Amino acid sequence: MSHLGTLLVQDHVISLEQLQQAQISAKKEGGRLGASLVKLGLVDEKQLTGFISKKFGVPAINLEEQPIDEEVVKLIPKDVAVKHLAIAINRAGSTLIVAMADPSNLLAIDELKFQTSLNIEVVVASESAIRSAIDKYYAGSKADDSSAAYEEVMEGFNDEDIEVGEEEEELNSVDLAKSAEDAPVVRLVNLILMDAIKRHASDIHIEPYEKSFRVRYRIDGVLYEVMTPPLKLKNAITSRIKIMSNLDIAERRLPQDGRIKLKFGGGKDMDFRVSVLPCLFGEKIVLRLLDKSNLQLDMTKLGFEPKPLSDFKSAIHKPFGMVLVTGPTGSGKTTTLYSALSELNKVSENISTAEDPVEFNLGGINQVQMHEDIGLNFSAALRSFLRQDPDIIMVGEIRDFETAEIAIKAALTGHMVLSTLHTNDAPSTVSRLLNMGVEPFLITAALNAILAQRLARRICENCKEEITVPDQTLLDIQIKPEEIGTFKLYKGRGCEKCSNTGYKGRVALYEVLVCSDPIREAVLNGASSAELKAVAIQNGMQTLRAAALNKLRLGMTTVEEVLRCSVAD
Repeated sequence: MSHLGTLLVQDHVISLEQLQQAQISAKKEGGRLGASLVKLGLVDEKQLTGFISKKFGVPAINLEEQPIDEEVVKLIPKDVAVKHLAIAINRAGSTLIVAMADPSNLLAIDELKFQTSLNIEVVVASESAIRSAIDKYYAGSKADDSSAAYEEVMEGFNDEDIEVGEEEEELNSVDLAKSAEDAPVVRLVNLILMDAIKRHASDIHIEPYEKSFRVRYRIDGVLYEVMTPPLKLKNAITSRIKIMSNLDIAERRLPQDGRIKLKFGGGKDMDFRVSVLPCLFGEKIVLRLLDKSNLQLDMTKLGFEPKPLSDFKSAIHKPFGMVLVTGPTGSGKTTTLYSALSELNKVSENISTAEDPVEFNLGGINQVQMHEDIGLNFSAALRSFLRQDPDIIMVGEIRDFETAEIAIKAALTGHMVLSTLHTNDAPSTVSRLLNMGVEPFLITAALNAILAQRLARRICENCKEEITVPDQTLLDIQIKPEEIGTFKLYKGRGCEKCSNTGYKGRVALYEVLVCSDPIREAVLNGASSAELKAVAIQNGMQTLRAAALNKLRLGMTTVEEVLRCSVAD
């Protein structure tokens, strides 16, 4: 782009010395002149795009606001798009509209014309926007770092390797096992598992449909499609995962649950909890990743703010009573319970847990795996615990009246009981227990505190940038009028480190309802969830929305995450 440099100097946008400085930087780093000028702070990216648009007589566009058809994008091969920093954005008959950073590159335009057999109409966009668009649309749903490996694995397949029978046929288990052990199938399954670990996914979804087959990862609480293997591979992949988790590969009509343990160098291992569910077009598999190395047991690092942390610690350190942790699946309840157990785990205490399943092994704690098929459920385990001289009991989940009744009686007879419930917030937990059939006087006597929680996505620190939001939007999410303008708002632009999502990691939001005398009186008087919430707020409870707004003020998360993870008070 030496011609661009000359034009910039002629128009006094930069000096000759600055041009030479940028050229040296571009040559040293192997980049383009425009990117070097922006990186060195000599020109603004928008200013540069506008200058190029004006000088070369081509329109400038904002790719973030431009809807792009993925099928149009694929008209230009990825290697050509990366080489010339160009992306197809629209097609009109025999004309292809292409966004380029350097519209004066006639050789690039000729190559694009040759590759697509279409007339090329150029528009100009910023380099960073084009790079982001290339990452987004060519990776499609595949991460750049895994797509090459995926393509390499797929080269090992041919029709003979992967054809294991029609859906209507009764598949032979010997054939299934043989196809599952084929080297390419083994490599593909290993790639899926390793890529999920590398990208810090919490779950892997492998889903067969009538005419497609896809793999999705849940990263920071949101599902992303990462690859679409050929449909005829579904039986071989399913069988391979069943073999790895010691499940029956011939059983295709009933749900099955298993576990895979992978060992790495340096003594690190990763557990996968496997669930197989028969669906209309095959078996859907969900693998939950359980990474012991990422288990955070230090309460101060979970995201607690001072008062909720103090209230929660005070509740679990009482000699007896019940503490409930509530929230939907995947909201971090298990991590909070394990951190509480870690805090309470002393030689002087006898701690027993009933879990389904046992997700992490904790030293010094007696953990029991539930087996419904042989009658070992939460209520049976609880009865047994009470004959084991316990001090602290943890029940994975209170699902029915029987379990709730035994747990509350244990809490009333000198034991500390920790458990979980699936409710939307802390006050509605009382209503849930009442609906199960627990008497109000038992609830008020047993409960120490209820903790409700959610996980909000953190803004990626690598691509974090300040943004402005309309005042009305802030008022709508319950920011006080006098607070507007007193703190900065941020959003992630999207980069390689966060897979162009703008988010990296999560932070917990907590709502701790302490069962104080006013709360007990309200429960005994038959107060509704809304009335309980009002009393709790009057007594200093921080709601989930208030916790989310605090994280927004601290620049940890976005307005969108506040709305996704909490409801208005």
